[in-house]
Amino acid sequence: MAIFLTGSTGYIGAHVAANLLEGHGASLNVLVRASDPQEAQLRLWRALQLHLEFPHFYEFLQTKVRIFCGDLTAPGFGLGRDEYDRLVHTTDSVIHCAASLNRKSEKSCLNVNLRGTLEVLTLARHAEHYHGLRRFSEVSTVAVAGKRSNEVVTEDRSIEWDRSDYDPYARTKKFCEHMTRVLLPDTPKTIFRPSIVLGDSRHAETTQFDMVKAFVFLAGLPVLPFRPTDKIDIVNVDFVADAIATLHQKEQPQYDTYHLSSGNRSQTFRELTTALAAAQQKRSPIFLPFAEKPFAGSVSFLANRKGPTGHGASLLKVFMPYLVWNTVFDNTRVTSELGRKPVPFSQYSFPLLKFSRENNFQYNYEPWPAARGGSAA
Repeated sequence: MAIFLTGSTGYIGAHVAANLLEGHGASLNVLVRASDPQEAQLRLWRALQLHLEFPHFYEFLQTKVRIFCGDLTAPGFGLGRDEYDRLVHTTDSVIHCAASLNRKSEKSCLNVNLRGTLEVLTLARHAEHYHGLRRFSEVSTVAVAGKRSNEVVTEDRSIEWDRSDYDPYARTKKFCEHMTRVLLPDTPKTIFRPSIVLGDSRHAETTQFDMVKAFVFLAGLPVLPFRPTDKIDIVNVDFVADAIATLHQKEQPQYDTYHLSSGNRSQTFRELTTALAAAQQKRSPIFLPFAEKPFAGSVSFLANRKGPTGHGASLLKVFMPYLVWNTVFDNTRVTSELGRKPVPFSQYSFPLLKFSRENNFQYNYEPWPAARGGSAA
């Protein structure tokens, strides 16, 4: 029996997969969008090579990982009847990580987040019917809390249905949580809500650059339109992945919902910029909070331009609401249960910035070794 993990080729999902394989000895059923098994193996190798050397990865592929080539949004994931039955009958729990983070596209969020989650829940219901389901874990987001300002939000106070949402991503993830609770009423469930996931505290390398580009764009500005004492809730991906894997595997977690965040230990803009400036031996930026609206207008204007500046501005435009809400998400539950806390962003932000700039916001993927027998084409 195995854990059915969606999103294994994504940023958080790959970290979760590596954590489960190495730290927990778990077996995995993974859904990979690919035209054939060879392409699926290659996609999984690209996702996991940040975490595993090829011989170790290949060993897991032969002994603990079963790949299903399919599409999250297709009926039955687009699998043949025999393959779908095989997935149902070999799955004893589910971690649903896959999601569209395209905050500008309501169509993408509706298709992937809602239709995709419905397909995963249908699979879970089949597994529960035939042999029982140990646990269903939904990876959501703190953004389900909607529009906030100057707050500390607890898990039980996050979702208020009358509150407006920032974007389609937040709105659809809120409904994903709702569907999970309604369609699996008797299954043990865990809802994980990460905050802004940015970088790995253990090393500078990353394969996810969208938020990093926005961060680098800001880091290069001599003036910032923020209040220096506002907090920004950034959490390291290794903490997030470890929390998901550990609590999913735990027989009886204490709660059904967890904020995977920095909580009250979230750092202020001044703390972050001071640490980053010191690491680069530069002067700290000046804060001009009254310039927020003109700055937002300039970002909107630049977002329409081509090239690196336009791309950075377009990313910043998407994330801007999350930078100015001065809201943090209480993480007492997860830190108490894990017995440790996230690493402050200031401790690893400069290596992340340096790696990203030096590699032009690209990760140098290794190809599949040509000499490996039975390898991907």
